[in-house]
Amino acid sequence: MTKFSHFLLLLMGVLLHSISFAQSKIDSLIPTRAFCITAPKTQRLNDFIKFVEDELVTRQVNTLLLRVDYNYQFESHPELRDPEALSKKDIKKLVAVCKKNNIQLIPQINLLGHQSWASTTHNLLRVYPEFDETPWVKMPEKYVWPNADGLYCKSYCPLHPNVHKIVFELVDEICDVFETTAFHAGMDEVFYIGDDKCPRCSGKDKAELFAGEVNEIRNHLALKNRKLWIWGDRLIDGKTTGIGMWEGSFNNTHRAIDLIAKDVTICDWHYERPDQTAVYFAMKGFNVITCPWRMPKFAVIQTQDMVRFRESSTAIMKPHFQGMMQTVWSSAESFMDEFYGKNTAKPSEENTSANCFRAMFSEMGRLVK
Repeated sequence: MTKFSHFLLLLMGVLLHSISFAQSKIDSLIPTRAFCITAPKTQRLNDFIKFVEDELVTRQVNTLLLRVDYNYQFESHPELRDPEALSKKDIKKLVAVCKKNNIQLIPQINLLGHQSWASTTHNLLRVYPEFDETPWVKMPEKYVWPNADGLYCKSYCPLHPNVHKIVFELVDEICDVFETTAFHAGMDEVFYIGDDKCPRCSGKDKAELFAGEVNEIRNHLALKNRKLWIWGDRLIDGKTTGIGMWEGSFNNTHRAIDLIAKDVTICDWHYERPDQTAVYFAMKGFNVITCPWRMPKFAVIQTQDMVRFRESSTAIMKPHFQGMMQTVWSSAESFMDEFYGKNTAKPSEENTSANCFRAMFSEMGRLVK
C-alpha cells in the first residue's frame, strides 16, 4: 500500500466518523424530522421523487407524511377513487425512494372531520351520504364563513354502524401499499360531532365520542402492529388557553385527552404563534411533534423549543418530545413551483411554506453544529 493510498483510507475513515457523529447528534437533538404535504398527482410524480432526493434527503428528513385521501386507485372501494389517482405502481416508486434513504413513509386519509371543503362534499359522504353527521346541513353554492349552519367541514357520524367497515378497508389497503407501520387519521378541526339532531349521537358526550373514534382507529391499526398519528388541536381547550376555536376546541372535545390510548402520536400544529403546548401533550404521556407551516421566524423558535424541551426534561419525559414536522397546505405541485421559484409569489414575500421549510431545517443544521 502506498503512502497516498494509506492517506486516502485514513481520510475516508475520518469522513465516515464525522458523518456518523453528525447523524447521531441530530438524532439525539431532534429524532423525528418530518415533512407533510399532499400526495402528488401522477403527472408530477417524478418531479416529486426528485424533490425528495434533492431536498429532503440532503436535509436529513426521516419521515414523509403524504396526505392521500382519495388520490389512490383503491381496489377495495373503486367508487371512492379520485378521477385521476395514483396507481399501485406510482406508490411503489415512492416507497422505493423512501426505503433507499431511510425515510419513514406515512399515508393520511382524513377521518371523522374534513369530509367536505368549501362548497364541495368529498368522496366518502358524496358516495355514502347516509354516513353524514348533519345531512340536513346542505352544501352552499357559494361558501362563506361564518355562516348560519356553523359549517366549516362536514363530519361522518362515528356511531353509524356501517362507516368503519368501509373506512378501515381503505386504511388497510393504503397502509399495505405504503408498506408502513404508521397511519395519520387527520381528525383536526372537527366542529360537527355529537349533533343534537343526530339519531345516534344526540345527547352523547362530545369528548367521549371523539375519544371513542380515536381509540376505534387506534385499535384497528394495532391489529397489524401499526401506530396512529393525529393532529392535536381537538385535544386543547381553546377557551381556557385563549388559543381559539381553530388550534383548540370550543366544543369540549379537549377532555378526550384523558380518554385516548397513550401510544397515539400527536402532531401539534400552531401557525400564527409558537404556543408551547408540546409540553402539555408530553406531560399527558404522549409522543408529540411540533408542526409549523408558513412563518419562518416561528419555525425557528419552535425548533429551538423542541431541543430545549428534550434537553431540560427528565429521562421519562424526554422521549415524548419527538421532533418537528413542516406542514404544507398547498398541493405538492404548487409547493414545488414555489420552492423552485416557478410561481407568481413575490420573491420578497417572507411568510411562505417554502421559506418556513428552509428556515426550520437550517436551524436544525445550525443546532447540530
